[in-house]
Amino acid sequence: MKTKDTQISAEEQELTQADTAPQTEPEKAPKAKKAAKPRTKTADASAEEPAGAPAAAAEAPAAAEETAPAAAETPKAPAAKKTSRAAAKKAAAEAPAQEAAPVPELPQPRRSVAFIGSECYPFVKTGGLGDVMYALPRALIAQNCDVKVILPRYKCIPWEYQEKMVYRGSFMMDLCADGRQFYVGIMEYVWDGVVYDFIDNEEFFSYGNPYTNLVDDIPKFCYFGKAALAALNYMDWVPDVIHCHDWQAGLVPLYLREMFQGTPLGRSKVMLTIHNLRFQGIYNIPTIRYWSGLPQYVFNKDVMTQNWEDANMFKGGLTYCNMITTVSGTYAGEIQTPFYGENLDAHLRYHSGKLRGIVNGIDYGMWNPAEDKLLASNYDRSDAIAKKKENKRALQEDLGLQPDDGKFVIGLISRLTNQKGLDLVNEIMPAVIDGNTQVVVLGTGDPQYENAFRWYEETNKGSVCSNIMYDEGRAHRIYAGCDALLVPSQFEPCGLTQLIAMHYGTVPIVRETGGLKDTVQPYNQFTNEGNGFTFDRYESGLLLDAINRAKTVFFTDRVRWDEMVVRDMDKDVSWNNSARMYRQLYLELTA
Repeated sequence: MKTKDTQISAEEQELTQADTAPQTEPEKAPKAKKAAKPRTKTADASAEEPAGAPAAAAEAPAAAEETAPAAAETPKAPAAKKTSRAAAKKAAAEAPAQEAAPVPELPQPRRSVAFIGSECYPFVKTGGLGDVMYALPRALIAQNCDVKVILPRYKCIPWEYQEKMVYRGSFMMDLCADGRQFYVGIMEYVWDGVVYDFIDNEEFFSYGNPYTNLVDDIPKFCYFGKAALAALNYMDWVPDVIHCHDWQAGLVPLYLREMFQGTPLGRSKVMLTIHNLRFQGIYNIPTIRYWSGLPQYVFNKDVMTQNWEDANMFKGGLTYCNMITTVSGTYAGEIQTPFYGENLDAHLRYHSGKLRGIVNGIDYGMWNPAEDKLLASNYDRSDAIAKKKENKRALQEDLGLQPDDGKFVIGLISRLTNQKGLDLVNEIMPAVIDGNTQVVVLGTGDPQYENAFRWYEETNKGSVCSNIMYDEGRAHRIYAGCDALLVPSQFEPCGLTQLIAMHYGTVPIVRETGGLKDTVQPYNQFTNEGNGFTFDRYESGLLLDAINRAKTVFFTDRVRWDEMVVRDMDKDVSWNNSARMYRQLYLELTA
């Protein structure tokens, strides 16, 4: 029986996504450059010479030279000042010379990393994967990593980026089991020290969206995985580590070991990151065998075969890669259990020796209440308590809620699906709306939840506002204006909403699963520690209890609540720590 597989990442349409200007390169970060390797072409590519390579340095305007005025043109000083000038000159000569400011040393040794994935902000993004593919490479630059990101050149990439891409070359590549060949073009875009290489092929990437359906996406990502490796070989860029993401790049480890082992690229190690195990790229064996061109012996129960008649692209990649990572430590353990393992729990337990978990971060250039232009009033930890009240009042007025600083405002920014715990929220909404509480919902999803939240707004005017849409500015204002943010997910590999909420001084109320458990420490009323309110079992009564505990502190001990707000803003949820941990794994792989 054929297994169906939805093509949208589990964090797809995550409503924490932003379409704002990217942050600038970290200060003193080195520019990305090619790894110096001998030029050797794979047998899979009969290459044409590139018409022209990008020269970023040549495009930058040359700095103007400044010439000091000639001594003869300098006006003479008045005679009365000669003595004081001579004394000053003598004192300067006798003073100890000032030492130049020390330049921060980058971690050693340097490593080169190629990211291979199906989406990356701001070019194309449907969920959390796009955020990681954007932010992690940039953070790795400060960790002394040379980074290249390889992506499909989708038709939907905005023209403002497409027009700046530079042609790097093209070749024909064998792909299918019958030797069928396809064109591979390479278009390059260099931005803030990261090199983005786009695989160009109209036949596979001319659709409006990055994901359509399995019938089209299986051939598309069979092609993309092999073309990404062939492009690296063609450009003579041999990274220390090839870092692949999700099932769309799941065949890369197999291609590398089965088809590129005899090339310079064969020296690279492969890491495969699980962003959401629910989506695996499962289809019938004959189709994947034809489009991948992989040998018959990899289609066995230990590598790619699943349910006897299906092939699983993600399972094959997990088998062949050198290291597996997930986006939180708790999720790394959860996916080895039947409930969270999506039928791969036994396979992951077998490969647990190479499984690691590193929690994601958020981009402080994109999410920063001190500089966020979408807010009514900017703030940092020093004035958050007062300024959040201003943002709260502005949010209430904007959304038609009763303006009242004393109300407890709960935000919910999410896809409206069962996975996000919306069935629990739907059950307890009547009990939450008690006259002292206001609820703001932002998102789209299943019609049953969209209609339910519309009904709650209609019957509770002034207390509930349901925004069945996605509005970027409104999302930022909800993070800043709410007192608490609700994330009661059934499962959550990492989660971004709770990280953004904490950075904006909004206290998270979450279920203890995946990255939510790793990032939110439950509040302890006896020690006055913790940065949020949590519940463990997936039950609506426990969710209501967590909300009521939060309201109790808010209404009866506002000093401690405000201290928690500041603790949340102090917590480092940036990519810096995560990037350091990834670098350590790269060193472990290449030691």
